[in-house]
Amino acid sequence: MSGKPKLYYFDGRGKMESIRWLLAAAGVEFEEEFLETREQYEKLLQGGSLMFQQVPMVEIDGMKMVQTRAILSYIAAKYNLYGKDLKERALIDMYVEGTTDLMGMIMYLPFQPADTKEKNLALIIERATNRYFPVYEKALKDHGQDYLVGNKLSWADVHLLEAILMAEECKPDVLSAFPLLQAFKGRISNIPTIKKFLQPGSQRKPPTDEKFVAVVRKIFNI
Repeated sequence: MSGKPKLYYFDGRGKMESIRWLLAAAGVEFEEEFLETREQYEKLLQGGSLMFQQVPMVEIDGMKMVQTRAILSYIAAKYNLYGKDLKERALIDMYVEGTTDLMGMIMYLPFQPADTKEKNLALIIERATNRYFPVYEKALKDHGQDYLVGNKLSWADVHLLEAILMAEECKPDVLSAFPLLQAFKGRISNIPTIKKFLQPGSQRKPPTDEKFVAVVRKIFNI
């Protein structure tokens, strides 16, 4: 196992999307194998590739890595997107956990019963505008720098941009009360590697649709 990292997941966002984002931001080319059948999943299980019987799984540097957080931490450290010391790393971790919580709410929305979606969408917007985005807006205001941590691009910045764009898919004007985050979005979106990832035809996946939900349910018998 050498060369490009290889990603094993469904042909959709899910928990793999943040991994795609981070690799793309680091300028790393990667390959993907999409799981479309129960048989593909069982082959990975039988081959011992899935430590906890779950995907995402990423082949990188001779390892078969599982658990989204572990994969992201490894990529961030490997490509110098994880701060210069333990204190910066701790701050990056805290910011990332916040955006992970918000994105998790959005990620699971399509899997929820139709009669609860409107209520859950309203909760997402409430949490984004009252709990999560104010934290990042304040951080940018307090230190007056272009990036969240150490005045240098980090995993936290990449993750926040991903969360902002997901939240805007739920409510296009979700950043209306956050001028510094609006400027942040513009800056980070124009970093060459990220700008390339945001272009049509990249390996970025579209919002989760019914087809993606159906594939996941079929493979896991849920």
